[in-house]
Amino acid sequence: MRRRKFIWFLLTVLAVSLPLPGTAQAQYQYWSPYRSWHQHRSWSDDYRIRETYQPRREKSDSTRKAQSRGASKDVAKEVAKGPLLLIISIADQRISLYDNGALIARSSVSTGVKAHPTPLGVFSVISKNKWHRSNIYSGAPMPYMQRITWSGIALHAGDLPGYPASHGCIRLTHDFAVRLWNLTKRGTRVIIAHDDIRPEEISSAQLFVPKPKVALASPQSGAASQPVTDTVTANATATPLVANAKVQEDVKADAKAPDVVSAAAAPKKDAPISVFVSRKLSKLFVRQGFVPVFDAPVTIQDAAEPMGTHVFTAMEFKNDGAAVRWTVVTVPEKPSHAQRIPSKSQKGHAQQPIKTVPPTPDKADAALKRIEISKEVAERIGELLTPGSSLIISDYGMSGETGADTDFIVLTR
Repeated sequence: MRRRKFIWFLLTVLAVSLPLPGTAQAQYQYWSPYRSWHQHRSWSDDYRIRETYQPRREKSDSTRKAQSRGASKDVAKEVAKGPLLLIISIADQRISLYDNGALIARSSVSTGVKAHPTPLGVFSVISKNKWHRSNIYSGAPMPYMQRITWSGIALHAGDLPGYPASHGCIRLTHDFAVRLWNLTKRGTRVIIAHDDIRPEEISSAQLFVPKPKVALASPQSGAASQPVTDTVTANATATPLVANAKVQEDVKADAKAPDVVSAAAAPKKDAPISVFVSRKLSKLFVRQGFVPVFDAPVTIQDAAEPMGTHVFTAMEFKNDGAAVRWTVVTVPEKPSHAQRIPSKSQKGHAQQPIKTVPPTPDKADAALKRIEISKEVAERIGELLTPGSSLIISDYGMSGETGADTDFIVLTR
């Protein structure tokens, strides 16, 4: 009897000390989408994050969506008053949200590490997916994803350790990601710069003005009833924009292409337009609703001298549509102050005060004055102009990221 009890005791001890099937898997290491991809963390370290962004399996899709709708009920009611603009400062690890030219929110971010930096330049939201999983990094969750390049750069909710830690994406706090998701739409402008910059109102005679729609003459007037046509003079022949990885080289080859936009790719009526003027190419390009409309040559005074990169946005129309309120953001070529980007070793330490680079509308106005556009082209743009339209001036050409179904993408680094 004592021997039998002793044997049962040994079996009990062995059963407790040996791991049960499946427990080894609970300690595995995995690629975390919320820190640098070369770092590993255990399941226990990331349990809170995985619970936040990976709903439990027993919850159905309908339950998950219902809970998400309930959590974001208040922010979903927020509506933009005018054109939205997102500005991301790499040095400050901060994102600023502007609505109709006014700052309405700021939040922390985590951008790309040195080996995989976040690109600098002018972008826009080109697609959105609330429950996106990366098709590059082993299906890593990227909730409330807003894509700004087709090559994999996006804004999404994630872990913010207090320093750059992503593979190029811009990680947002969960609450801010939800708020942005409910406010933005495809086409929302995104500017990424080294320093913190802000929009400034600008008034210039060189900026486009709306062209009144000419009504058809009534039969009683006796005048000829002729519709207004969109014409461009021979020295400003409009051509379709064909963008690919070698867009800058292909522009000259396509210079004689006919001014035709296929019906399948027709721009959405009354959608805001984007105008891009490139000093490098001495050319102007127009897109509406991500669809190429036309392009035309321009003359730039002192073409060898840099103009900088400037983003003008048309706000509301004034005086019954006879004028437009414009804002401009000038994107610095180089860091304008010595503020250090927070590093991993600085986590938890007090950071330097954020320094916003003063706006420079004078530089933007000087760039405008160097550009000569034919009257016919300016009037054609005026006919398409709506609130939310934009004008981008840059020394650079279009990035190879500017392709089908995108707005103009200009990389400054």
